[in-house]
Amino acid sequence: MTKKKENIFDFVLFKRLFQYIKPYKFVFTGLCVLVILLSLLSAIMPYLTRSAIDNGVSVNEPSIFLNYVMIMFGVLMGQTFFQLTFIYYAAWLGQSLVKDVRVKLFNHLLRFKMKYYDNSSVGVLITRSVTDMERIADIFGQGLFMIFRDILTMTVVFGFMAVSNWRLALIVLVMLPILLYATKVFQKYMKSAFEEVRTEVSNLNSFVQERITGMKILQLFSREDVEYKKFKDINARHKKGWLKTVWYNSFFFPIADLASSITIGLVAWYGGLNVLVGTVTQGTLVEFIMYIPMLFRPLRQIADKFNTLQMGMVAANRVFKVLDTTSQIDDKGTTVAENFKGNITFKDVYFNYVEDEDVLKGISFNVNTGETVAIVGATGAGKSTIINLLNRFYEIKDGNILVDGINIKDVTLASLRTQIAVVLQDVFLFADTILNNITLNNPDITEEQVHQAAKDIGIHDFILSLPNGYHYNVKERGVMLSSGQRQLISFLRAYVTNPSILVLDEATSSVDSYSEQLIQNATDKITKGRTSIVIAHRLATVKKADKIIVMDAGNIVEQGSHDELLKKENGYYKNLYEVQFLEEEVA
Repeated sequence: MTKKKENIFDFVLFKRLFQYIKPYKFVFTGLCVLVILLSLLSAIMPYLTRSAIDNGVSVNEPSIFLNYVMIMFGVLMGQTFFQLTFIYYAAWLGQSLVKDVRVKLFNHLLRFKMKYYDNSSVGVLITRSVTDMERIADIFGQGLFMIFRDILTMTVVFGFMAVSNWRLALIVLVMLPILLYATKVFQKYMKSAFEEVRTEVSNLNSFVQERITGMKILQLFSREDVEYKKFKDINARHKKGWLKTVWYNSFFFPIADLASSITIGLVAWYGGLNVLVGTVTQGTLVEFIMYIPMLFRPLRQIADKFNTLQMGMVAANRVFKVLDTTSQIDDKGTTVAENFKGNITFKDVYFNYVEDEDVLKGISFNVNTGETVAIVGATGAGKSTIINLLNRFYEIKDGNILVDGINIKDVTLASLRTQIAVVLQDVFLFADTILNNITLNNPDITEEQVHQAAKDIGIHDFILSLPNGYHYNVKERGVMLSSGQRQLISFLRAYVTNPSILVLDEATSSVDSYSEQLIQNATDKITKGRTSIVIAHRLATVKKADKIIVMDAGNIVEQGSHDELLKKENGYYKNLYEVQFLEEEVA
């Protein structure tokens, strides 16, 4: 099998990236004009130097020489001004473009299915959203326009050289193919090296992010030395990737310098001989010696800037792969749910996380308006999956889920999820105030409403006891609060939205007795007259439920009230009750 030839520069990818420049086409056009001006001003300086020497110094005309000096000073000031303007707006354009791409990417990520995040590394996604974006900005700030400027400068410079003395220009031209070939080879190998570097950067970010997040587990199980060795291996691969780029640079740039020095030497030798016989002026010789670095240095810089451009293109390719990922929930519903009555129906629902491994196997049940239904079963029975499907975090394989007789696929996602409040076992709090974690910055929920809801639940005094009360910053993941306190905040977050349907997924499984009592009191209050689904191991919640659904291995094996299920001889719920709940009831 022959390996597909890899293009050094992906024009299709660049064309796509170029679409984001349209809102800034005025700035882009201005930068193109500045590139032309800078190229002309750079090339004209040696020409002015030649004229100053030949028309002023050689013929002993101080006034003419001074005039040329003043003109050169003016050109230098103009060049400096245009250069400052060019550098600033090239960087501005790059950052503006990246701002737009980053916003689009984040908005895209917000709408992915949960399945996408189940199979994706958080560290890699962070790299795409942050580090790779900066590399894209460099395409315009340090890559594209710089390359255009250097290519145009080389073209203008060689044009001046050819007009000034074609014989000397021919000497310079002989060396260019050698350097051009070296540049092409250099770019090819550098692209491969930079792709390796970007891959290892993603791996490094992912590894560090996961280990810092799970630091408690690592220390609890004394895994510091093991993880240290793993990190050393990943870091070594990252170092190896970067050293490849250094290795290629160490070859190319000395070759470029050597080619420039040899060319200057040849021009000085041949031009000097011609100066002695009078066929070349002194000014022309100085002009060419000034032009040669201006011709060869941009070529060397192009290779360097091409590295930046390639890193940006590699990063852009990775970002566009995420943008091209179609993992959104199909949100084509036209019905806007304003206030569900709360009648929930599952009809022959099949679902799997992994193909051909059904988690739910054709389950059917009904929750009547205002009922509290408890779902019990062993771990992995499919209890939490039901909640995920009700909120459309995942798409079902087959069957239908109805609310008030309407298929949830026909309801807009935003309105569906607004009507359903969920309290999870694993509470996630943002690094923000308690108030913002409760309202999630919803302007329709006032602080007064939050205070009243907290009083209803009975946690108002607890929140006021914290420094700054409702404006206390709980830090990342709510580390400043205990697990029970975080659970109370999560419960209040759900309560304050006044949902039509309430879901409690193991909401009291990790709290102390006092917090559990507070939540139990609030549960009685919020579930009254409201459809509620409770997944819990706590006996009090299960016993009070209007109906209990018992699950095992993706199937519903029993349904009924607490008393009805206990009457079943050798029933699944009865055995579960005796094993898991009896000791708690006695206590």
